[in-house]
Amino acid sequence: MQRADLVVRAPQAGVPVLLVEVDRRSEDAHELVTKLRRYWQWGRMLPKDADKHTVDLVRSRADAIERVDHEQRLWRRVYPPTGREGLVPLAFVFADTTEAKVANTVAALEEAGRRYWAPRRYDSLYEKAITALDYRQAVPVVVTTLEQLQEHGAGAAVWQRLGRTREQTLTDALDNPDGHTLYRAREARADAEDKRRRAAEREAQRPVCRRCGRKFTDERWEEIAVHRTAVRAGDRTVCGPCRADDVARQEAAAEAARRQATAPPEPQDGPEAKRGRGWLRRRP
Repeated sequence: MQRADLVVRAPQAGVPVLLVEVDRRSEDAHELVTKLRRYWQWGRMLPKDADKHTVDLVRSRADAIERVDHEQRLWRRVYPPTGREGLVPLAFVFADTTEAKVANTVAALEEAGRRYWAPRRYDSLYEKAITALDYRQAVPVVVTTLEQLQEHGAGAAVWQRLGRTREQTLTDALDNPDGHTLYRAREARADAEDKRRRAAEREAQRPVCRRCGRKFTDERWEEIAVHRTAVRAGDRTVCGPCRADDVARQEAAAEAARRQATAPPEPQDGPEAKRGRGWLRRRP
């Protein structure tokens, strides 16, 4: 583990924990990148008593630790939750140097240390619609100078977050306005828009009854489309009510045929029947 020069805990100020490295120009940018890498590596470690399933998962692939919640990692045994995405935030405070040297060092940290501090793109079905960034596996890094802190105080806009161009207050610099909250909002909006689009496309394909012109209900549409029910759907070009009319007519015709088949025969009124009835009524 890389040991910080100072650990700041100020939850009442919106900073539950901040690791501070003070550099009086005794280290070059390469050494600072190495420190950053060690903090990043430490933030990805598991505690010694981690369950076997999690240990085996992490050993199986180099990036498997990213699927392990931060609550299960070693750093959470040492420090409280940060209240933000990512690992424990890190501050580099430069002293006894010039603005030009600080700018050069920051540029080197941003370039060589990008893997450790930079957010990633979210893996989303709506990649083009999602502009939010994923900070969950990154070390938030802020920089300032000791002179600025002495002159303006730690609560002033004297902190620059790696990847950003202007100085901010510490809480603003540590916040991620383009992070997970934005991602959830954009994902929900993109999902709703996709559902509306798919619903409109489906509605455009909805069958229309050839007989009455009404659109098919979902039930009737499914009935004519699903193989196991299509064979009993009758005329598949008509809607449900028209199909019901067809069934009613068929049933009425079948009932009429059944009644006709079971009705007693009509009495015979021909000439022979009349002669027979007359003969029976005569007396000798």
